[in-house]
Amino acid sequence: MRIITFFLVGLIVHVIFFISIFDIYFTSPLVHGMTPQTMSLAPPASRLVLVVADGLRADSLFTLHSNGSSRAPYLRTIIKESGTWGVSHTRVPTESRPGHVALIAGFYEDVSAVAKGWKENPVEFDSVFNESRHTWCWGSPDILPMFAKGATGDHVYTYTYPAEEEDFASTDASRLDSWVFAQVKSFFQSAKSNSSLRASLHEDKNVFFLHLLGIDTNGHAHRPMSQEYLENIGLVDNGLSEMVSLVEDFFGYDGKTAYVFTSDHGMTNWGSHGAGHPSETLTPLVVWGAGVNSAQTVTEPQPYEDGYLQGAKHMHHADIAPLMASLIGVPIPVNSVGVLPLPYLNNSDLFKAESMYTNAIQVLEQFKMKMAQKKETTLSFLFTPYQLLTESKQAEFIHKARILIQLGKYEDDQSNTLARLCMCVTAVITLFLFIQRSPATYYIYCLLPVPVWYSVLKDISLIYSITCKPSTDKYWAHNNLYTVYKVMNSMNLLTLMTRNLCCPQVVSFFYRTMLTVGLAVLSLWPFLSGVFGIAKYRSLSWFFSCLFLALFPLMPVVGRDDICFLSACAGLLTLFTSVCYLWSSQRQTPLLILCQNQQMLHVAMCAYVPSLTHSSLQQKQGLPLFNQIISWATLASSMLVPLVSSTRIFHRLLSILLSLTATYLLLSTGSEALFPPVLSWLMFVWINIEQEAMLAQGLSGRQELSSIDFSANIDIAKIRQLKLDDIRRSYFFVFFIITAFFGTGNIASINSFDPASVYCFLTVFNPFIMGGLMMWKVLYDCSLFIYMYVGNIISHYVIVMSMTIFLMLLSVVTHILTSQRLIMWKRPKSHFS
Repeated sequence: MRIITFFLVGLIVHVIFFISIFDIYFTSPLVHGMTPQTMSLAPPASRLVLVVADGLRADSLFTLHSNGSSRAPYLRTIIKESGTWGVSHTRVPTESRPGHVALIAGFYEDVSAVAKGWKENPVEFDSVFNESRHTWCWGSPDILPMFAKGATGDHVYTYTYPAEEEDFASTDASRLDSWVFAQVKSFFQSAKSNSSLRASLHEDKNVFFLHLLGIDTNGHAHRPMSQEYLENIGLVDNGLSEMVSLVEDFFGYDGKTAYVFTSDHGMTNWGSHGAGHPSETLTPLVVWGAGVNSAQTVTEPQPYEDGYLQGAKHMHHADIAPLMASLIGVPIPVNSVGVLPLPYLNNSDLFKAESMYTNAIQVLEQFKMKMAQKKETTLSFLFTPYQLLTESKQAEFIHKARILIQLGKYEDDQSNTLARLCMCVTAVITLFLFIQRSPATYYIYCLLPVPVWYSVLKDISLIYSITCKPSTDKYWAHNNLYTVYKVMNSMNLLTLMTRNLCCPQVVSFFYRTMLTVGLAVLSLWPFLSGVFGIAKYRSLSWFFSCLFLALFPLMPVVGRDDICFLSACAGLLTLFTSVCYLWSSQRQTPLLILCQNQQMLHVAMCAYVPSLTHSSLQQKQGLPLFNQIISWATLASSMLVPLVSSTRIFHRLLSILLSLTATYLLLSTGSEALFPPVLSWLMFVWINIEQEAMLAQGLSGRQELSSIDFSANIDIAKIRQLKLDDIRRSYFFVFFIITAFFGTGNIASINSFDPASVYCFLTVFNPFIMGGLMMWKVLYDCSLFIYMYVGNIISHYVIVMSMTIFLMLLSVVTHILTSQRLIMWKRPKSHFS
C-alpha cells in the first residue's frame, strides 16, 4: 500500500510541475490597448491584392529550367520589368496559421497558441484586414475564418470551399486554386451589375485576399519535386495573369492597385513543413503595382551562395504587414513587430520617413503598454526599467526623429565611433607588422581579433545587462566565503559529472551519428565486463543487435522507398522474435498460444496493408475503405489487447510488442519500420543479461525472471542497496531512451515526419488527428523501451539515478538552446547555414 501511495504522490507532483510549464513558458506576450498609428500623407494605392500560394518554396518559383525558361512566365515578367522581388524569411513553426498571422498581422506565432490547439484565434490580435475598409477573401476554410472573426465589425467577407475538398489522395489538388480564381472572376462580373457592391469596391483602403492551397496539398501528397507540384505553380501563374487583367479592367487601369504575391511557408523535399530548414523558411515575394519600386538589379555583394538568391532583396515575414499597410494607408496592426522594407517603396523621401516614423511609434506603443502592465504587477522595489529605453530616452528619440524629418534629413549620418576606432587599430597593427617585415600569416593572426572584438563591443550594453547587472538576490551578500566556496565546488562537481556523462548524448541531439558511435561502443560491453563468460549466446546477440541498431541513425530521417519490402521485413523480424520467446518460455496454456498466434497473424496483415495503400494512392484511386477500417481497428485494439494477456512478464511484454508493432507498421513509410523489432530484440537481450549477471554476482535472491508475474506484490524488504554497477545501468537507460527518440529522426523537429505516415488512416487534411497519430508514432519507441526496462529486475534506486542523469542532460540541452535563441534574436538577418 505504501508503494502505491508513493507512486500516486509522485504522479500528482509531476502533473503539477507539467501544468506549471504552461504558466511559465506558454503565456501570451501580446498586449492590448494600444492606439493605432495613422499617417496624414496620402497613400499611393487605393486597394491591395494579396495572393498567398500555400506551401510554395522560393527555389521552386525562381529557379529556371535548363533551357532558361520559367515555369511561372507571368511572374517572371513582373520580376524583370515592373515589380520588386525578393525572399521572405519565415520563422518556426513553419505552418499555415502562424505563417498567415505573420503576413497579415505582423507578429510571429504566439507561444500560448500551443496550448490551445488549431484554433482560429488562440488570442485576439489586430491585422491589416481589420484595419481595412473592406476585405474580400477566397480560399481554405482553415485560414480565412480566423481573420474574419478577429476583425471588428462585419467588413471582412469570406468565401470558402468545403473542408472535405482538402484531400491528399485527390486526383488533382490544383482544382482548389482553380476554384478560387473562378470565384474571383464571378465576383467581379457580378459587381458590374450590383451598384452597391461596385460602389464599395471603388472605395479606398480595400483588400482582396486569395488563399491558394493546391500547391501545399500536392506537395504533401507527391513531394515538391513532383510533376503535380510544379504544374500547379504554372496553373497559379496563369490564373494570376488572368486575375490581374480582370482587376485592372474593372477599375479602368487607374494605376491605384498594389499586388503582393508570396507564400506562408515552404516545404522539405519529402513533403513536410514545420521546422527551420531553408526549404521551409525561404518563401518567394513579388510586389508590383501602385507605390512599388520597379525592377532593379542588386549590385552589392550578397552573402548567399544560392544562385537564385543573388539578385533578391531579403526581408522578414512579419515585414510584409507594414508594407501592405503603408501601400494603402491603413494603420499598421498594433501587435506588429515588422519593420517597413523601404527598398520596396516607390515614393518620396518624406513619405518613407513618415512611414518609418509611424512604424517606430507603433512598435514603441507596444513596449510602453507592456512596461506599464509589468510595472503594475511587480513590487516597486523589484521593478527595473529597461535602461536603454527609459521614458526620457523615448521622448528624446521621438523629438529627434521629428526634428530630422522637419529639416528634411531623412537619413541620420552620425559617425560610427566604434567602427573608426577599429579601423585605426587595424592600421596601427598593419603598420607595425610591415615595419618588422612580418610574414603574411602574422597579419591574419593579429588582425583577426579586430572584427571579433568589434562584434562584441557593438553589443556591449546587452552583454553588460546580462552578465554584470546587480542581482536583487541578497543571498550572496549575507553568506561567508566558505559557504560560497562550497557552493562553487558543488557546481563544479555537478558540471564535471554532467559533461562526462551527458556531453556525448547532448551532441547526439544535433548529430544523430553520435548514436551510432555510442551503440558501437556499447556493443563491446559484454566482452569488456566479463559478462561474455556468463552468457555467451546472449552476449553475441547483444553485440550484433547493437551494431544493427547503429545503422538507423545513419539512414535518412524519412523516406518512402521500398515500403512493401521493408514492411514485410519488419513483420517477419517481429514474428521471428515472438516465435523465439514463445518457444523458450515455460507453462504455455492453449489459450495463451491462441492469443499469441492471433496477434502474430494481425502483425502479418498490418505489414501488408501499407504496401496495398501505397499502391492504391500511386494509382490515384484514393484510400481503400477496407484498409482504413483495419487501421483504425488496429489502433483501438492495440491499447486493449495487452490488458487481457497473461501477466507473466515475457508473455505480457510480448503481447505489448505485437500490439504496438501492428499499429507502428501502419504508420511507417520506410526503413523506420525495422527499428522497433531491432530495439525490442535488444531490450529482451538486455533484460536477460542483467538478470544472469546479477544472479552470478549474488546480488539477487529473486526467482527466475521468466516466472515473475506483473501482478505479484513487491517485497520492499528484498530491495537491495545501490551498487556501482547501477550507475552503468542508469547510463544505459538514458542512452537507450535517447536512441528510442532520435534513432529514426529528430522528435523536436516537425519536418522529421512524413505526412504519408498517416495515409493508412486518412488522407483528408485534419491537423488534430494527423498530429495525434504522428505523436503516437513518436512515443511508440520510447514506450516500448520503458516497458522492456520495467521488466528488468533492478533496484528502485536505479530509476531515481536514471531520472537524475536525464534531468541533468535536459538542463545542458536547455542551456545550449537558450544560448542559440539569444544569438538568433540578436542576428539581424537570417542565415542559411
